[in-house]
Amino acid sequence: MLFPLCARFGARISGHRLIPKAMLTLSLLVTVHDALAAPQPLTLGEAQQRAVARSRQLAAQNQAIGAANEMAIVAGQRPDPVLKVGVDNLPVSGPDRLSLGNDFMTMRRIGVSQELTRADKLHWRSARYQIEGDKALAQKDVTLATIQRDTAIAWLEVFYTEQMAGAVSAQASVSRQEIEAAETAYRGGRGNSADILAARAALLALDDRASEITRRQRAARTMLARWTGEETPVAGEPDLDRIRLDPASLDTALAHHPEIAVLNKQENIAQADANLARANQRADWSVEVAFQQRGSAYSNMVSVGISVPLQWDRKNRQDRELAAKLALVEQTKAERDEMLREHVAETRSLIIAWQSGRERLARYTRESLPLAAERSQAVLAAYRGGKATLAEVLATRRGEVDVRLQSLEVALETARLWAQLNFLFPEGGAIEHSAANSHQEAK
Repeated sequence: MLFPLCARFGARISGHRLIPKAMLTLSLLVTVHDALAAPQPLTLGEAQQRAVARSRQLAAQNQAIGAANEMAIVAGQRPDPVLKVGVDNLPVSGPDRLSLGNDFMTMRRIGVSQELTRADKLHWRSARYQIEGDKALAQKDVTLATIQRDTAIAWLEVFYTEQMAGAVSAQASVSRQEIEAAETAYRGGRGNSADILAARAALLALDDRASEITRRQRAARTMLARWTGEETPVAGEPDLDRIRLDPASLDTALAHHPEIAVLNKQENIAQADANLARANQRADWSVEVAFQQRGSAYSNMVSVGISVPLQWDRKNRQDRELAAKLALVEQTKAERDEMLREHVAETRSLIIAWQSGRERLARYTRESLPLAAERSQAVLAAYRGGKATLAEVLATRRGEVDVRLQSLEVALETARLWAQLNFLFPEGGAIEHSAANSHQEAK
């Protein structure tokens, strides 16, 4: 009897040992599952890749490119031949009324006609659609650059508003500690109620500022989710001191900008239309062959004919059409040149603003932020030594937070400018350009 009792006792002890192990294993499994289920932080590059992958506008433009290529083949073909069937000279009165074989003039006719379109016309009709496809490809680069730029701006908004929220939250925690300290001092007879009220007012001001930053943070996350498909945290910080543009060769680089490339293709389309109008000054001929069958007592016949349009008013039709098409070519050239000048001026202004933002941000990092922190520490030390009031401590704390938030606002504005400059050209676009590959560090 002793052995079974010991066995049961040992089994009970072993079972009690297994329960914590099972609970620990279950806890680890739940933790791993939660970690895997939580959305992973997105770097800027990953967010852009996701935005490009889920863009429907890029898919639509791929269809436009395919449609233009198909139409280029269609436009290069001659018109379909025309089958002609009929009855000529059918009597409608007299003894042979409605007879197909009694009258020698009555013929049953079947024939084919074909327009002989000139080869140069077919070439320019096809070329126009080919250029339309090239234009759609350039327009796709415009869309790609827009997606990458807007995704970057949304990502940067999330990144910096999170830092703002963290700064205000940290200061709010300090303010709550100061309220507790003021209340303790008041109960001990070392403070007054004014200090408590001042500390509470400072906390309310921080809470109000935190609410505004939270609103901006939610709006930024919503905009980023518009591109990436879901709200996710962000990770990493891009190098805002470098752009993929060389300011020294800005005019040359922007001549290859996607929007300028679109206007270049539009000029090519206008030139193709002008060449087609010039080809239309020479008319296309048509040929026709027909077989006529008469009654059994009469001979059958074959007819052959040629049709030629008479351009009797060429100066008011074909010549004026050509002049109009040539005018459109000059119009597109002028619009392209004007847009290039506008892009150069706007980009130079963006570079100036970006460089100024970098200088201001460096000044905040090097001077303003350390100075504000030192001032807060000095006033706090004076307060602990009885040489400063709590109101002075709160004022310096508020000033330190203000400087920190101002530096983050400058960083965010500089980051927006960086995104606009860095993604003037798309990464991985169809149009190659030297500016996108220079990775020139701005001076």
